[in-house]
Amino acid sequence: MSQDIHQLLANAEQVGVIGSPSATTELTLDILGTAASRKLVGELAMVPFYQDSAPAYALGQITEVRLRNIWHEDPTMRSLIRQRGRVDPISERQDTHTARMTISAVFRSAGNHQYEQSILGTVPPTGTPIYTVTDDILDTVLHAYKNQLFYLGRVYGSHPKLPMWFKHFDSGPNGAGEAYHIGIFGKTGSGKSVLAKMILLAYAHHPQVGILIIDPQGEFARDIVSGPSISDFPLPLKELLKGMGRKIGVISVQKLVLDRWELFAEILYQLSFFEQLSIPKGENRRIAIDLLIEKLKKKKIRLDSLSRRTAFEEVMKIFMDKKNQTIIYRSEISRNRFSQRLIEVDRDDLYQNHWMPFANLFAKRSNSKTVEEILKILLQPAQPGQPRPVIILNLSRESALQSNLFWNDDIQALVIKRLLEGLTHAAESAYQQNQSLNTLVMIDEAHRLAPRHIPHEEEFRKSIRNILIDAARTTRKYGLGWLFISQTLYSIHPEIFGQMRIYFFGFGLGLGQEFQTLKQIVGSSGPALELYALFRDPHSSFDRSSRQYSFMSVGPVSPLSFAGTPLFFNAFTSVNEFLNVNRLNRHLKKS
Repeated sequence: MSQDIHQLLANAEQVGVIGSPSATTELTLDILGTAASRKLVGELAMVPFYQDSAPAYALGQITEVRLRNIWHEDPTMRSLIRQRGRVDPISERQDTHTARMTISAVFRSAGNHQYEQSILGTVPPTGTPIYTVTDDILDTVLHAYKNQLFYLGRVYGSHPKLPMWFKHFDSGPNGAGEAYHIGIFGKTGSGKSVLAKMILLAYAHHPQVGILIIDPQGEFARDIVSGPSISDFPLPLKELLKGMGRKIGVISVQKLVLDRWELFAEILYQLSFFEQLSIPKGENRRIAIDLLIEKLKKKKIRLDSLSRRTAFEEVMKIFMDKKNQTIIYRSEISRNRFSQRLIEVDRDDLYQNHWMPFANLFAKRSNSKTVEEILKILLQPAQPGQPRPVIILNLSRESALQSNLFWNDDIQALVIKRLLEGLTHAAESAYQQNQSLNTLVMIDEAHRLAPRHIPHEEEFRKSIRNILIDAARTTRKYGLGWLFISQTLYSIHPEIFGQMRIYFFGFGLGLGQEFQTLKQIVGSSGPALELYALFRDPHSSFDRSSRQYSFMSVGPVSPLSFAGTPLFFNAFTSVNEFLNVNRLNRHLKKS
């Protein structure tokens, strides 16, 4: 039951009053003497006032505190201070402290202890009291939305929990009506992976949301298969997701079957098979691949049988054919060199080490699934009482070591391209049928897939980046949202940034080009960047128990940030606290 906010404010700590000059976006605070020695930067504060003859309440974070003593600025006094160190009637006693408070949300009374969103349409008069906000005050103001709230941490440098909400991408209760694209950025060790796992659980609360995690490093897959790692935040993801009724599919490279001739062509072009046959990258190799696919299809040889020795021998027959050699090479000298190489090459070595490990990617294996089958499972509509699945694609190099499969970064990128194309096509089809995919796709190491700059010799990666950029532009209205995780801001293509609605910035983006990019997103000046600059490296703490993982959030991720005003928080460092605050323990009991 919500409490009376005026009674709560009467028991709250008053830290200051509104001073001058103030504006509707930022207030100047005159700090009371009783609060002058208190830590105020980052504190969440509230201003009660009247607007249109009705009670209203403005909330925001204190972003800066300034001290001024006009007597200390006098040249004569400075000379005296230089000799004595301080002047007792002036030093400290004549100090004045002022602060800046950025307004992020305004609520107005709707009667019966209910509050609704409003705007700061006027500036409260000077002398209006400023109070620190408590959990009880936030619970009262947001009582009507309590079932939608989720907590990732506490207000930066303070005690209240910072309320957030992560709505599903369809219409209806707790729905946003469209998808949001989200970005989590920070250096290694800034806590971005843990934050991503927290957000994963926030969306998993909505049974109608399907979740796909593209995991190039295998971190999410390890947490599910092997349990939480020995870390500062051992989150039991598998138990929690199962407790929510989610079916979890961890698909490694060994269980993934590639299913398109186009993908076969792209991967074969990048590999060493043709180098063994003395066909370098370029037009001739493209011609050879197109010719090979055409002939294999005519012979009714399927993709999933290419790893067999008989299929390999058919490949060699196609290349040994003089007519086909003429198509590949116009020059007689080149044809003769190619023909001679086909005779001299060690076929057993070519098959065992250069053809079969690659062709096995397209072969059916025990408990394996094609990309098409994976997407079908992921995107099937939710059934009553059956939440949609969580699928983790472990595309790490380590996951390919246990079987005779060729795998590298180029193949990984091309497989992700196939996934992106399939997702985009499915989203368009669903939209034509007036349906929402209502699906979240998380991509770790996003800067590798959509880099700002691509070397000329890696032109094929541009097509992958372009697909991702186009998906970010178009799929929001289809109910397909993307969550990008990256160590860097500057290295990601700026078109990706332009499509994001919610950002989380951790430590490590305060220098050089990273900071310039941050300025473009948040604003070139102002208190937000000054407060972000105060973030300290979590690993600079004296011990692991005292580490703080600070983040700046931008966008409509909190009921306390209507206009996307930056909010600052310290992520939870205790698993038990995170589970208790979000009532997640009940899912552990079910699992």
